[in-house]
Parts: sequence; C-alpha cells; structure tokens
Amino acid sequence: MKKRLTAVIALLMVLVLIAGCAAKESNKLKVVTGTSLIDNIVQEVGGDKVEVVNIIPPGSCPGHFDLKPDDVQKLATAHLFLLHTWQGEMFTRDLIDSVHNEQLAVMPVDVAGNWMAPPVQKEAVQKIAAVLAEKDPANKTYYEQNAARIAANVEAKGKELLGKLNAASAANVKVICADMQQGFLKWAGFDVVATYGRPEELTPQVMQNLVVQGRQAGVKLVVDNLQSGPETGAGIARELGAARVTLSNFPGAFPQTDTWSSAVEKNVDLLVSALKGH
Repeated sequence: MKKRLTAVIALLMVLVLIAGCAAKESNKLKVVTGTSLIDNIVQEVGGDKVEVVNIIPPGSCPGHFDLKPDDVQKLATAHLFLLHTWQGEMFTRDLIDSVHNEQLAVMPVDVAGNWMAPPVQKEAVQKIAAVLAEKDPANKTYYEQNAARIAANVEAKGKELLGKLNAASAANVKVICADMQQGFLKWAGFDVVATYGRPEELTPQVMQNLVVQGRQAGVKLVVDNLQSGPETGAGIARELGAARVTLSNFPGAFPQTDTWSSAVEKNVDLLVSALKGH
C-alpha cells in the first residue's frame, strides 16, 4: 500500500510539473514573422520569452510568394505579427481579419534598405526590440539588454567583414547586380554601375543596354539575388567575361546560414571567392 501511495504521489508531482511547464509555455509572447530576417531577430532578442513562427521560407521571394490557408492560419493564436512595410499589400486587412484573432497586433517594421547590410540590421534589431518591449512590458529590460548585445555583435561583424573585403581589394570594383543586392554591395564598397530586376524583366533590349554599360565601365563582377532569380545575370556575365556570384538576402536560404551573422558571412565569402577566381 505504501509503495502504491508513493507511486501515486510521484505521478501527481510529475503531472503538476508538466502542468506548470505548460502554463509557463502559454505565457510566452507568440510572434509570427513575415520573413526569416525578422524571425532571426525575434528569436535572438526574445530568447525564451517568445515563441516564433515564420510564414515565408527564406529561399522564396517574399514579394511573389503564394500564400496558402495554412500559412495564414499561423496567425490564429499569435499575439504579434511582425512584417516588413513592403509586405502590406500581401497581408491585407481582410486577410488578417479572416483568422478571427482579436488579440493579434499587426506591426510593420519600418526599416529601409537591405537588412543584410550591418548598419541596417542594427537598426532592425533595435526597432524590433522596441516592439517586443511595448507588447510585453514585463520583459522590457530583458529585450533591451539582448538588443544592446546583439547590436554590438552586428557592428563588430560588420567591421570584420569589411576587413575581409578590403583584403580582397573589393573597394570600387565595378559591378552590375540584381536590384535587391544593390544596398548590400554598396555597403561592401563595390561600385554599382547598373542594376536589373527579375528574369521576366530582363528583355533582350534591357540586357543589351546592360552589356553596353558594363563594357564602357569595365565591370568585373555580376551579382544575382537568390530569391529573385539565381541565374538572371548569367548571360550578362558571359557577354562581359565577368565573374558572377549569387547572394542571398535572407538567413537560412543557403545551408548552415540560419542566422543573420552566418548568412552575411556566407555572402562576403562568396564575393571574396569570386574576386580571387577572376
């Protein structure tokens, strides 16, 4: 009888612990994000105070992603939906209202520029931390401390990567690139001579004009954007006899690049390799 009673008490204690853990889990701020850029920042700033679900995969173009009902349903139990300001047309008010979640706060993150560039990433970290603190004031200090640490790491990583680029003589190398990579390449020190859009926009006349510009300027490198067309600039590079590389604008698109830090380092390593190989 004593053994049975002891077993029952032990079982009850386990159930209490499980219930306590479940209650603790339910107290976390539930966040849905529009891209892996936002997702990565929320995870790092929010730590164990948040639960994060991302809608658009990092290898997809977020401006041309076809939403499915399951994607929208992720908003049904969330407290906060963080998206880029340019995603507003995709996530209309009617679409958000369709999940019938009255507790959901929709917060566009207004940060201009290419988020892979360290100064822009630093600004995004600070703005997202401020949103988390506003939505969850009980953990405001926690979010602010994490954001300060992460912002310092971003700044240090930027200096480190500029050192790599300078050592590879990247400064002022003339490039033609996908328009979505222009901001990052300018931060990296390249001279962007011209840009192009998605594959369907690269008509024979546009391509001819780019080749003429590239020859006149002495372009040495063509840079594609993975999410908008990884092979778009191949013909331009071939005509110019230039090196070509494809970069990603989102963490997680290349293997082992789940964080902004690893993703931006991968981009820089690809640029350095392209310069050395040409």
